[in-house]
Amino acid sequence: MSTFGVSSASNTNPNKSTEVVSPPTDAVSSLCFSPKANHLVATSWDNQVRCWEVTKNGTSVSTVAKTSMAHEQPVLCSSWKDDGTTVFSGGCDKQVKMWPLLSGAQPTTVAMHDAPVTQVAWIPEINLLVSGSWDKTLRYWDLRQSNPVHTQQLPDRCYSLSVRHPLLVVATADRNLIAFNLQNPQAEFKRIVSPLKYQTRCVAAFPDQTGFLVGSIEGRVGVHHIDEQQQSKNFTFKCHREGNEIYAVNSLNFHPVHHTFATAGSDGAFNFWDKDSKQRLKAMSRCNQPIPCSSFNNDGSIYAYAVCYDWSKGAENHNPSTAKTSIYLHLPQESEVKAKPRAGAVGRK
Repeated sequence: MSTFGVSSASNTNPNKSTEVVSPPTDAVSSLCFSPKANHLVATSWDNQVRCWEVTKNGTSVSTVAKTSMAHEQPVLCSSWKDDGTTVFSGGCDKQVKMWPLLSGAQPTTVAMHDAPVTQVAWIPEINLLVSGSWDKTLRYWDLRQSNPVHTQQLPDRCYSLSVRHPLLVVATADRNLIAFNLQNPQAEFKRIVSPLKYQTRCVAAFPDQTGFLVGSIEGRVGVHHIDEQQQSKNFTFKCHREGNEIYAVNSLNFHPVHHTFATAGSDGAFNFWDKDSKQRLKAMSRCNQPIPCSSFNNDGSIYAYAVCYDWSKGAENHNPSTAKTSIYLHLPQESEVKAKPRAGAVGRK
């Protein structure tokens, strides 16, 4: 609630997170940390890709805005190269740019699609870039060639993508979920209809490559195993709900050390979960705007999340005078992200 006479063009920060300096001027579409250092990249609807240097000192964290580059249209996705030197970004200009930001070199276009690029990932094990688009294709790129080395037709528009080599999982429109074995990327390994009844928003491959998480617009997450023998372990659970209000699950991130995971939603909350003991480890307080995207850093000691309008209720619910974009950094305590046995579970390690 804003005090009378005071501008409310600010985001509340109920979790006392550290705010990133110089945030984007429009909604954030993706966040990703370098795999090698605490460099955070954000893509946004103001056509920009920005990078901050994050410094963690004990229980305090600070940020410095380092550099930025522009696309011609809104940017929707980003991914780092595994050596931490280079960022890939894709968006509404139907291209993927490669930005060697550590060397200071200019960005170059390395991939093209026939519609906006919604997903991009670098796959170090096969030295290829994969991009997914609303043109209903996945395309694999060798950065030394201008044409894709393989184009994979999808049943519909690509909404989300997650890679844990050799597993690649794609979510498309119409609730299709397709698993690929990257040792043979030309063939679908398995296609299923989402266990969730509503539109898919995000997927995340398990760290052990045996399955994936899927999140939908209807405040629900599915835990799905690929092996037919493991189907009895599959389940779904409700989250990001408040009474009769149901919100989208926008982001799923596995913790890089403990392999628990975070969900973030349009209710403005993020939560930490353990799929193996089927319990929520920590529920964080709701921010006053949605969380469209989030990311752990490489050792899981920092969780970055954006707070801004996600357009889930259309233009009529967008108020430019009060809409502010923030990026926050939360330092998870071990008790929030480390798996613990369910109360009453005897003999479980």
